[in-house]
Amino acid sequence: MANASKTVPKPKRKSKWTLRKTILWMLFTVGFAVICASVGYILIIYNGQNLLNGIDPTQLVTKDPTIIYDSNNQVIETIGQQKGQSVGYQDIPQKLLNAFIATEDRRFNEHSGIDFKSVGRAAVKDIINRSTSEGGSTITQQLAKNILFEHPKKTLFRKATELSLAMALEGKFSKNEIITMYLNRINFGSGAWGIKDAAKRYFGKDLKDLEVWQMATLAGIPKSPTNYSPISFPDKSKERRQVVLKLMLDQGYITEAEKNAAMDVNFVAPKQNSNHASSSFVDYTLDEAKALYGIDEEVLRLGGFKIYTTMDTNAQQIMEQTFENDQFFQKSDAQQKMQGAMVIVNQKNGGIVAMVGGRDYVDKGLNRVTVKQQPGSSFKPIVVYAPAIETGQWNPYSMLEDKEMNFNGYKPHNYDNNYPGQVSMFDAVKESINLPAVWLLDQIKLKTGMQFAKGLGIEFDPQDTNLAIALGGMTQGATPLQMAQAYSAFANNGAMNKAHAILKITNDNKEVTSYKAEKAKQVMSLKTAYYTTELLKGVIEPGGTGASAKMNRPVAGKTGSTQLTIKGLESKTRDLWFVGYTPEWTAAIWMGFDKPDKTHYVTIKSGSTAALFKEVMSKALAKVPVTNFTKPDGVPDLKAPPKGISDLSVVLDPTDNHKAKLNWTAVDDPSVAYRVFRKTAKDKDFTMLMEVKSVVDLYDITLTFGETYQYYVIAYNTDFNTESDKSNVADLAVPLTGISPSESPGISPTPTDSGTNVSPSPSSTISPTPSDSASPTPTNLASPTPTPTINPQ
Repeated sequence: MANASKTVPKPKRKSKWTLRKTILWMLFTVGFAVICASVGYILIIYNGQNLLNGIDPTQLVTKDPTIIYDSNNQVIETIGQQKGQSVGYQDIPQKLLNAFIATEDRRFNEHSGIDFKSVGRAAVKDIINRSTSEGGSTITQQLAKNILFEHPKKTLFRKATELSLAMALEGKFSKNEIITMYLNRINFGSGAWGIKDAAKRYFGKDLKDLEVWQMATLAGIPKSPTNYSPISFPDKSKERRQVVLKLMLDQGYITEAEKNAAMDVNFVAPKQNSNHASSSFVDYTLDEAKALYGIDEEVLRLGGFKIYTTMDTNAQQIMEQTFENDQFFQKSDAQQKMQGAMVIVNQKNGGIVAMVGGRDYVDKGLNRVTVKQQPGSSFKPIVVYAPAIETGQWNPYSMLEDKEMNFNGYKPHNYDNNYPGQVSMFDAVKESINLPAVWLLDQIKLKTGMQFAKGLGIEFDPQDTNLAIALGGMTQGATPLQMAQAYSAFANNGAMNKAHAILKITNDNKEVTSYKAEKAKQVMSLKTAYYTTELLKGVIEPGGTGASAKMNRPVAGKTGSTQLTIKGLESKTRDLWFVGYTPEWTAAIWMGFDKPDKTHYVTIKSGSTAALFKEVMSKALAKVPVTNFTKPDGVPDLKAPPKGISDLSVVLDPTDNHKAKLNWTAVDDPSVAYRVFRKTAKDKDFTMLMEVKSVVDLYDITLTFGETYQYYVIAYNTDFNTESDKSNVADLAVPLTGISPSESPGISPTPTDSGTNVSPSPSSTISPTPSDSASPTPTNLASPTPTPTINPQ
């Protein structure tokens, strides 16, 4: 029987992808997409209707204004569109409507809220740029966005919500109603809200009186209200206007002649007074809301918020009135007015009490309180004197070098070209002498001074790493607000609070945000703050540069001025400053010109800012009880330096012409030592020979025949590192010949009746920086070889 052959299974044939399957799959995909799109569309419509139904219809035109309160919960200002500012469709000229349609939404009358062509174009650009920055919004969408501006960040979810609300708006309102609501609600920059307010703000006109170039200017603003405001940026506004005019011509809304006539008209802002007395403060508050809490000004101006601030209305009004008084300012010409700015800060909590950003300040104008200027000598306490005191090696009585010096090519000079050689820190600050400040910064080192200043909130440019900052010579400078905050630490025992205007913001009686007060930052020791205050109190006394600030309560402060850099006018003044404080408040004032030139620079006295300080602060604090600056516990009293020596005498020993006796009346203080200085006729400077505790039988035994010598003595307090002024200079002439007994060279006190004697030390030297405590026996100099000049303490 034949064997049956095995059946080998045939391999499965691979399925082929046929055209029929492709078509079926495509139909399925398209069908699924249509279903999804339909569901999405239905959801969008439903969501939009729900959103619109939840909005009070009256709020679509105007909302309740945002109210700003002072520190006593009294109303400062209401912002945003007010009742009665809105206009009806019939009040808006057709050409003005056409300007906005041509610029913002050319198919406004054709689409149903969404211009899918524009959206598609914008989406492609967003994908290419990997961002959500591209526009494509219709006027209806912009109105929806304006209504939903509580979510200012662009996201896909917010965009979908915006689209749904736009479609709902189109379903409920006519085109005329939509564009009217849009023009009544949008931001036109420079504090203008709504088309009626914008026409008044920029042109001082009613809508019916606007010219074509003015209509085009307004239509160009919504794209970027800040950048296209004709008040803030007239050149950018003009360029934008020209774009709008071309669009209007292309779409048939104006003729070529109308376009040409409107292209190059120059904008001149109408003269306006501020519509409230606290414009600077209100503008700063709105900026702070954005900077600290991320709440856009546009959101706040939409209305419905309550902002509680730190402003003292009485102080604000007094400051405003003072800035309106021309007698405190230099007479100005028609081209440019002398400007000024002032800010007061409560050093105990950092609250901004009052603020004026300029003379004749208008809403959203240039707030000079936040503009950097070179601070001049008002910067010395921040970067030189307080940091030096903080090191523990210097105090207000320390003696500083005051002579012409060259610091690696930098050659500062005193304003009067007078250089006495040495001056106390007290006098250097009181009279605002330059050389001691530069010399002292060089002694403590730039890094020390700059780090200290940074701790006070001062910002430096990379090019500021040089000794010129001792005199306030900075690349960018500091703002009045930064200076006030820095000085507030001196007034508050070395603790600095962050300057701020907002206490809290609420909406619908719910807190949106509030200022979270941190513990004051201790930026210097109690001793440094107190000693610096003692220094700055001297500036206010007669003879001080800030004497004009003296009032019926304690004041400490510092003046400052800077010079022009215009060739031939380098000696003329560019800026004036005064930064000072009472035990209650700290204030900074700047005066100058926005654009200094050959005919616009400061000619009034440097004390003018101090006088303005007195005028404002004395009136603002009139009802506040007078208090004094108090010394913190544990801070040692400042002790005046020892009384200077006035009766130094040097006489040759009749038995030894190599020896001369030095004598003066000792100071009755066991903590006082003496430093003896000498020079010959050949020497340029005096050098210190020794430091001694006793005046008894003190001899110089290193004389040379035929030489002449001069001597002076300084009394030195070893406990407080303070020195007296130089004594009288005593002269000594050694004859060419004389008795010369054999002796070891040196300077030595002779034995006293008690048998004490200090032997010469041939190898000893004197340190240029004395120790905090003196040895009970004097330190001797082995030879008359010149030693380094002492660094006064």
